[in-house]
Amino acid sequence: MNEAVQLDASEKALFRESVKKFLDAEVEPHYEAWEKNEIWPRELWNKLGENGFLCVDMSSDYGGFDASFELSCVVVEEVSRAGYGALASGISVHSDIVAPYIMHLGSEEQKQRWLPGMVSGEIVGAIGMTEPGAGSDLQGMKTSAEKDGDEFVINGQKTFITNGQHADLIVLAAKTDPKLGAKGVTLFTVDCHLEGYQKGRNLEKMGLHSGDTSEIFFQDVRVSSKEVLGGEGNGFANLMNELPRERLILAVGCVAAAEGMLDITVEYTLERQAFGAPIAKLQNTKFVLADIKTEIELNKALAEKYVARYVGGDLTPVEASMSKLAASEMQGRVADQCVQLFGGYGYMREYPISRAYLDARIQRIYGGTSEIMKELISRSLVGR
Repeated sequence: MNEAVQLDASEKALFRESVKKFLDAEVEPHYEAWEKNEIWPRELWNKLGENGFLCVDMSSDYGGFDASFELSCVVVEEVSRAGYGALASGISVHSDIVAPYIMHLGSEEQKQRWLPGMVSGEIVGAIGMTEPGAGSDLQGMKTSAEKDGDEFVINGQKTFITNGQHADLIVLAAKTDPKLGAKGVTLFTVDCHLEGYQKGRNLEKMGLHSGDTSEIFFQDVRVSSKEVLGGEGNGFANLMNELPRERLILAVGCVAAAEGMLDITVEYTLERQAFGAPIAKLQNTKFVLADIKTEIELNKALAEKYVARYVGGDLTPVEASMSKLAASEMQGRVADQCVQLFGGYGYMREYPISRAYLDARIQRIYGGTSEIMKELISRSLVGR
C-alpha cells in the first residue's frame, strides 16, 4: 500500500471547493425531489466516483488517490454542512466503513475485485450487521453461515441497511459457529446479485428520507470460502477494530451539519423582523447563537484532534466513542435550538432547518447509541 499523500492548506481548500461546486450543480437542484421520492438515483454514485469523491484515501494500487483520510472528511463535511444528511450517511458507509474493511482485512483477490469499482462508483458498498433482534448487541445476531465443502451457505435477515437498494457488495456479519458467541462471528464479502440474496423494502424513516435504507434477506446464499473477510471466527474482533473510523467520521459529519444549521439560522435571524428590528438583535437570540457557536467549536476541536490521531495510527476506540457521543448529542441540541429561533417557520417542511432537525435524530442511534458509547467510555475508567 502506498503512503498517503499529504496536501497543503491551499490544495485542501481547492478540493473542498470542488466538492461544493459538485453539490451545487448535481445535488441541490434535485435533492428535495429525491427526499420526496425517498431515494436518490443510482447514477449519482457514478457521478461521485467520476469526480473523485468516493474512497479518496484508497491506495492507488486499487484505483484510489493515495490521499489522506482528511480529504475523506472534507467530502462528508461539505455534504453534511449543505444539509444533505442522507447523502452524507450513504457516502460515509461506502467510503469510510465498507472500503476500509476490505482494504485492511481483505485478501489481494478481494481488494482487486471490489475496491476499484467502489472508487469509481460502479460498485456500491453496504455493511450488514444489524438484525431485527440484534442492534447494538451484535453477539445476538441470528444470520448463519454454515460451511459446506469449500463454500458457506448463508441464511438470515438484516435490517436498517444503508445503501441496501443500490448495493452491489455487502460486508456481512454472520454466525459461523453459534456455540462460540462472539468468537463464532465471521465477516464475508457478499455479491448482492447472487441467487438467494433478496432486497426487501426501502424503509420509511423519520428523517434522511432520500437515504436508501433497506431490509435484506438471505436464503441459501452460497459464497466461496475466499469471500471470508479477515479470517473465520474473527468477525467480532474485526468489527471492534474498524469501528473507530466509523464513529469518528460520524462525529465529523455531526459537527459540519451543526455548522450548516448555524449558518442558515444566523441568516434567518438577521432577516426576520420582530418588534421593529431583526430578531438577531434580541439578547436571547444572541446568547443562544453564542452558545451554539461555542459548542460547535469545542466539538470541532475534539474531532480534529482525533482525526490527526487516526491519521497517525493511534486513535483508540474510546476516543472515537467520546467524539461520536459528544458531537451527536451536540447536533441534537443545536437542531432543537435552531428550530426554536425559526419559530413557526422552523416547523414548515419548506425550510431546510426542519429537515436538518429530523436528520439529526438518528445520529445518537446509529454507529452505536449514546448509551453504548457511555458504556464503552466508562469501562476505560472503572472496568466492566
